[in-house]
Amino acid sequence: MCSKIKKELSTFEQEHILDFITELNQDQREQLLSQIEQINFEELDELIKKYVINKPEIKIPENISPSPYFSEIPENDDQKKLYDDANKKGKELLAKGKIAALTVAGGQGSRLGFDGPKGSYPVTPVENKTLFQYFSESLLRAGNKFGAPVKWYIMTSTVNDKDTRDFFKENKYFGLEESQLFFFTQGTMPAIGLDGKLLLSEKDSLALAPNGHGGTLLALYNSGALEDMRDNGIEHISYFQVDNPLVSVVNPFLIGLHALQQSEISARALIKTGPFEKLGNFCIVDNRLEIIEYSDMPDDLAQEREDDGKLRFRAGSPAIHVISRKFVERLTTGGRLQLPWHRADKKIPYINQNGEKINPEESNGVKLETFIFDAIPMAEKTMILEAQRENEFAPVKNQTGVDSAESCRAMLIARDAKWLEAAGITVPKKADGSPDCIIELSPAKFFDLEDVKEYFKEKSSVIEPKAIIYYE
Repeated sequence: MCSKIKKELSTFEQEHILDFITELNQDQREQLLSQIEQINFEELDELIKKYVINKPEIKIPENISPSPYFSEIPENDDQKKLYDDANKKGKELLAKGKIAALTVAGGQGSRLGFDGPKGSYPVTPVENKTLFQYFSESLLRAGNKFGAPVKWYIMTSTVNDKDTRDFFKENKYFGLEESQLFFFTQGTMPAIGLDGKLLLSEKDSLALAPNGHGGTLLALYNSGALEDMRDNGIEHISYFQVDNPLVSVVNPFLIGLHALQQSEISARALIKTGPFEKLGNFCIVDNRLEIIEYSDMPDDLAQEREDDGKLRFRAGSPAIHVISRKFVERLTTGGRLQLPWHRADKKIPYINQNGEKINPEESNGVKLETFIFDAIPMAEKTMILEAQRENEFAPVKNQTGVDSAESCRAMLIARDAKWLEAAGITVPKKADGSPDCIIELSPAKFFDLEDVKEYFKEKSSVIEPKAIIYYE
């Protein structure tokens, strides 16, 4: 065993993680030592002192005000011209290959009763396409529509990386060129006992946990994805999460407005359905844009209303962003992430000093993670653009109920029905106004409403009640 590792562990009083090294076979030893070698113990020691030994107090700033945002519909002639220019600019950037897509896809489908990467979960109402297929086809169409292929960076996890890569390979990358995809794995952080000591999940493994969606930025750096972006002339990144098939994967309007506003990180905002909806709140603190988590927002502020009855803090974050590549480079200079860390107290199974596996009944340790929205106040310029929920946000988190596969399929049908109606197609309705049919527009054919209108401009059709139709 390398004496350098033993010396470093001793320096930071973490030598206990080698207590069982003599009991391990060669493969087990190599696994544990590899995990240890990937840790920057000097940085970790600082984090342990700051976030574990001394539990930080969450303080909400006193001078919070709601953040302004661009409404989706222009409010005057000047704004209409800006929006037209933004659409044009976004399309130009896409045509020049300056835009990449970035999907956070490290989760498993366990909450959906599904064994496999969440992105391989079948979600569409007619063809049962998976999330990955739906995004792939949309990006394929975007490349054809705007004149340049869109490179797609997919962040997996240590749990699902191989399965995700295999899934794409088995499905021939859903029509995309293999070179368009760049898979990389999210980083992990060791779990830490309340005494500041690292925990072992097994004798041959540290207790490791994902380092939060803020870790996406550092993973871009560590994987070489940032360098790949720079080599390919990519300037801006369209960021979205794998569980939201309704999202516009590369939205020309959002991208163009981001560029024209010279924003380093931009975001879509949803108008909250109520004061306690589980969306982060866009706020201004000390002249800087911040997101304050719904769980941290004081109840009295969350419930404040304008004279017209609208929520005062009504702009919520669905985690849809456009991020400038140079901003990510600045936040990851030297391979160290310039974001604050957050402490989460957890019940973490561990191996005790006698080599016994313990499943604690109370919180016994800390997991540290970063959040991507903490990058927002570090930007020189930011921008928020309103999004219509029914057009952009249908998360798949549960099997049934709110934010479920069931509700997502209903929203996909409703969005497609709206597009068809705008193209002059008659869609049957139920008494509550929802479509009385099951329809699906293939994203490989229809990237946006413009595509639908073009396809149906010389066609007329009436959809029969209860019909099940797939348009491709």
